[in-house]
Amino acid sequence: MHKNALKQKPISLSVNQAGFYSMTTILKHLPAGQRIGIAFSGGLDTSAALLWMRQKGAVPYAYTANLGQPDEDDYDAIPRRAMEYGAENARLIDCRKQLVAEGIAAIQCGAFHNTTGGLTYFNTTPLGRAVTGTMLVAAMKEDGVNIWGDGSTYKGNDIERFYRYGLLTNAELQIYKPWLDTDFIDELGGRHEMSEFMIACGFDYKMSVEKAYSTDS
Repeated sequence: MHKNALKQKPISLSVNQAGFYSMTTILKHLPAGQRIGIAFSGGLDTSAALLWMRQKGAVPYAYTANLGQPDEDDYDAIPRRAMEYGAENARLIDCRKQLVAEGIAAIQCGAFHNTTGGLTYFNTTPLGRAVTGTMLVAAMKEDGVNIWGDGSTYKGNDIERFYRYGLLTNAELQIYKPWLDTDFIDELGGRHEMSEFMIACGFDYKMSVEKAYSTDS
């Protein structure tokens, strides 16, 4: 994503359980001194966000969803990396059984394939987001963490998905998204800046600076 595209004015609304937008649920700036749960994939966005939040005075808790992605060699290593980047605690949540159940239900209901613009859209990522959103927020609630952040940008579907699923699980949830925080965007507004930030902090991040995108299995 181009850096300038991320420097547009971010939205400041959130959505509650009934589907109405609220001005109180979303936090526009980092709540220093408070616990923040971050959906931690170990990718560049969430790694840089976690490290940045810790440096700015927040208390990040990392939660990683194991959905059985074939391109992840060692799930147990992800929480360890989160701890290295400054997480107060890091947990790996096994979401595979629930993902299978939701996938079977979608197939039985004929909801696995959607059509958008005349093209077939496999309902895989949305199902994964539903499972991730509900199960990670449930784990956060167990730990007394009621602020949730993740690496989704405000220009995609994920930010809306995570809002809704998170609030369905914890009605008291507040949302802090680094990509809605102008301070974060001004400092780390692109993948190049995030990679350089990680390197400057002493972390030899595995993704090259030149790679301008991430993948989702």
